[in-house]
Amino acid sequence: MKDVPFKGIIAYPITPFDKEEKVDIPLFKKLVERLVVSGNHGIAPLGSTGVLPYLSDEEKEAVTEATIQQVNGRIPTLVGVSNLTTEKTIHHAQFAEKAGADAVMIIPMSYWKLTDDEILTHYDAVARKISIPIMAYNNPATGGVDMSPNLLKRLLEIPNVTMIKESTGDIQRMHYLRKELGEDVAFYNGSNPLALAAFSAGARGWCTAAPNLIPELNIGLYNAIENNQLHEAQDLFYQQVELLKFIVAKGLPRAIKAGLNILGEEGGNLRSPLKPLTESETEELKNIIKTLKN
Repeated sequence: MKDVPFKGIIAYPITPFDKEEKVDIPLFKKLVERLVVSGNHGIAPLGSTGVLPYLSDEEKEAVTEATIQQVNGRIPTLVGVSNLTTEKTIHHAQFAEKAGADAVMIIPMSYWKLTDDEILTHYDAVARKISIPIMAYNNPATGGVDMSPNLLKRLLEIPNVTMIKESTGDIQRMHYLRKELGEDVAFYNGSNPLALAAFSAGARGWCTAAPNLIPELNIGLYNAIENNQLHEAQDLFYQQVELLKFIVAKGLPRAIKAGLNILGEEGGNLRSPLKPLTESETEELKNIIKTLKN
């Protein structure tokens, strides 16, 4: 297998803001520390949960450095470096590598619809400028581009594109990748409600924001799968599935911030145009969490 530094639960921290909507780095480091000590297998800042598109270049670099410093080599780090342009993506990928990231994640962000050849060239250009592994991230809901299984297969021919994160919510994509590319293909689930099905399809890991709230259930599910304990895995998944569906439906940054507050943790503020959950949404989340904690 090519260089694949991740397996298991890869946790996404939120990017918290202060009352002036500036990135709160000290609080961010505390939130990262919670994810490390709760037993997750990797940390992935600057994804959808970390509101990557809402941050300036300087803020992205500050978050990247804060992550590397706080994790301090205890678990692998996967830094989101996506940008509309290839030039900026290369810039952030090189910065992440220099800062000490173990790998970078790239989603082909698009205003105009990109062709397969344009996407392939984009990844290849970034790959040529760094030496650490790349995770190709497919999430048409946020990136505006749906990379077909055939395109993903082509991307893996680029030497340091070694991982795929699938977030379309289509379990057949994962089965296809496993069938076409063999058992050694490193693909990861990015669709929370598909966690159990994705592991059954051969996913090497699960990229998720849920460990901010329920790390023991997320890690427990992975451990049950690893130990071939299907019934226990099913039980653990059914316990958490309502929360998984809620945080996706309500928006990961909003839902995770509210959940942290419910748990008595500081979740910081959001950056406009994002707004907190409504009172009724917060009450619904509180009831879901209460059920899990009983």
